[in-house]
Amino acid sequence: MGKWDMIAFEDMFVDETKYGRKIPKEAYQKDGTYPIIDQGQEYIAGYTDNDTGLYSNIPAIIFGDHTRAIKYVNFPFFLGADGVKLLKSKVVDVDYRFLYYCLKSARIPDTGYNRHFKWLKELRIPLPPLPIQQKIADILDRAGALIEKRKAQIEKLDLLIKSQFIEMFGDPVTNPMGWDVKRLREVFKVRSSKRVYQSEQTNYGVPFLRVSDLTNRINDGVDSCNLFMAEELYEAYEKAGNVPKADDILVTSRGTLGLCYIVRNTDKFYFQDGMISWLSKHRVEVSSNYIKYLFCADDIKRQIERASAGSTVGYLSLANLENLNVMFPPLALQTQFAAFIERVEAQKAKMKQGLELMELENKSLMQKCFSGEMF
Repeated sequence: MGKWDMIAFEDMFVDETKYGRKIPKEAYQKDGTYPIIDQGQEYIAGYTDNDTGLYSNIPAIIFGDHTRAIKYVNFPFFLGADGVKLLKSKVVDVDYRFLYYCLKSARIPDTGYNRHFKWLKELRIPLPPLPIQQKIADILDRAGALIEKRKAQIEKLDLLIKSQFIEMFGDPVTNPMGWDVKRLREVFKVRSSKRVYQSEQTNYGVPFLRVSDLTNRINDGVDSCNLFMAEELYEAYEKAGNVPKADDILVTSRGTLGLCYIVRNTDKFYFQDGMISWLSKHRVEVSSNYIKYLFCADDIKRQIERASAGSTVGYLSLANLENLNVMFPPLALQTQFAAFIERVEAQKAKMKQGLELMELENKSLMQKCFSGEMF
């Protein structure tokens, strides 16, 4: 580390969380005058128009005690209600961007939904002269800007899909083209898996997915899990017709609701009943890709929110799922839209691969900066 001083966390930072006003999540607004910073992955979680208790001793650093999210904030803000630490520097001549990147580069173990601040407090912070801090921050700012630009390009592809959907089918809420509207049960058999008891779960065999495993497959393409079931039990369920087939749809029904996974020919797994719902085709020909995208549209999301209102943890029952209203244009148009999605998704996949490479290179760059290799 060259000749840089190493400062204990408690000598570098002071916890000023008590000076920030916390806004409960139910009071978040989608738009407003003042931003709310919480421990979620989104940089700004919401807004409020009430300026009472606005924290303005900026810049500052936010740490998510449960999520390990780290944010640099250089504008007045309010805090989210839970699991947020507001950190200020005790050292006067310091660049807060440098401190932010330093904390971002630290290895903080993931212990699930537990508190992680104790791990952060064990860190020792390198403190080079202020000009070097600023130089490192500038380098990492530029690298971060390139990553954000790539993310924005990927988001534009999502907007392109949404625009194409509206052009072809119109707004699902108003249905200006007058397409047939059916209950989901008229299009699919809405069902669950057979129960796999804890005594039947094993450490090897056929993967047994919980809702978190399926969410990881949908969001990140991660096909891993740590629970399994016996091959013999899986084959018995398959023989009885209780295993999803290719092109069936699995829907997350606990926690984050309404995420869809289209079963592939190469898939071989089973899944947790009550947490994941299963749509198997019957009666009507339908494009699974069309349905999957429809579940991303605001209309279905609002129906799901109304159906799950009042539950402590988000839950979508089979009864509520099968009663969702689905706009149902001709199959030829659904298929045309699905082909468009496949082309765009292929482009997105390439861009995401590039993004992953950029993020790996950025991590390497951080390590070089904070190891003193570059200065």
